[in-house]
Amino acid sequence: MGVPLTSKEVIAQIQKLENEGNSLRKKEIKQLYPDLMRSALYYYPSWQHAIEESKIS
Repeated sequence: MGVPLTSKEVIAQIQKLENEGNSLRKKEIKQLYPDLMRSALYYYPSWQHAIEESKIS
């Protein structure tokens, strides 16, 4: 089973969701964007790390 998104796509999607004013709560992302969550947890130790990384980029 492969990872649906690259690390760059994960960051881009998080930034896009944030810019559009969407919630970045783990529970909501897991429900609404399961591929994003699965990919983020593949590349980063936690969802919070992925969010922090998206703010740096």
